[in-house]
Amino acid sequence: MKGLPNEERQRLGALLEEASQAEVMGKIPQFSQAEVHNLAPLPARAPEALGMLVFNMERGVCLEELGDFLETCPAVQPFDVILANELDDGCVRSGGKDTTLELAKRLGMNAAFGLEFIELVNGEDSKGFHGNAIFSRWPIKRAKAVRLPEQYNWYFDRQRRIGGRLAVLAELDVAGTPVGVGAIHLENRTHGPGRRAQLSAVLAEAEAMFPGMPVILGGDLNTNTFDGRDKDAIRAVAGSPELQRRCLEDVADWEECLPAAEEAGYRLLPDRAAATRRKPLPGGGHLDLRLDWLLVRGLETGESRTVSTRKEDCGFALPGSALAAFTGEELSDHNAVWASCALK
Repeated sequence: MKGLPNEERQRLGALLEEASQAEVMGKIPQFSQAEVHNLAPLPARAPEALGMLVFNMERGVCLEELGDFLETCPAVQPFDVILANELDDGCVRSGGKDTTLELAKRLGMNAAFGLEFIELVNGEDSKGFHGNAIFSRWPIKRAKAVRLPEQYNWYFDRQRRIGGRLAVLAELDVAGTPVGVGAIHLENRTHGPGRRAQLSAVLAEAEAMFPGMPVILGGDLNTNTFDGRDKDAIRAVAGSPELQRRCLEDVADWEECLPAAEEAGYRLLPDRAAATRRKPLPGGGHLDLRLDWLLVRGLETGESRTVSTRKEDCGFALPGSALAAFTGEELSDHNAVWASCALK
């Protein structure tokens, strides 16, 4: 995806002092594009079931280690499709790499990328692009970037960005069977009704784009049961085991977007209450949240599991690999979610 010079990025960003995000994004064609790379050879045969993986990769900062993790972790095998959040393109913090394309090449997969934000804080960024991606072993026939209803203006955040949340939808050709998939990132700096409005927009677009097809959507839905801007609410949850149970075990009863998906005929995976995000707390420690989901319709769902990305759980790392040499506590602040989905 073609970048913009920093001077132009900053000029466009400054327009947000008076204009809306939608107005400024309308001047940047990359926000309406879904960049597709069909790189992989066609698999020799159709699988009995698709191995689906949801993974927020935290900007792809630990890209080599993430590649090792995906290639060697037994718990994420086999995977045919990855629905990924938070991948950089041309950001200093992630080595200036197009992390989607680099990972697709390493894994031997096809990819589609949608631009969520243009970062403005670091003028040394070559592009400052940040977004969501779909990786697939099967050909990507078409893809679309779906802009979600704005719930928060990130220009006025300390991270200072042009853009807003989006989903990337794609139609795959799985041995002649069309399958619709989507990588979704909902807003954390809003409440339940705001996330429901965003997911409803995705579900409506999937209904229009994938009529009669089996559909698998997934990603970081930020189902934390509170508004991420509300520091008092976060402190209250951190200090209350009862509220923590609500955030983890009973999240589907409190987050309006999840019932909306079920009402549209989707099954939520994984079934059991396992944390997928470690949210750091100001006083130390972290809050366990269940944010990452697969939404499945028109397929038979089998086993599902949540896979830790903490270094201490990576005993499978191969000697001499970047993952084995990694000294951080975690590859991402999110765990991965894997599930088996068979075509009916």
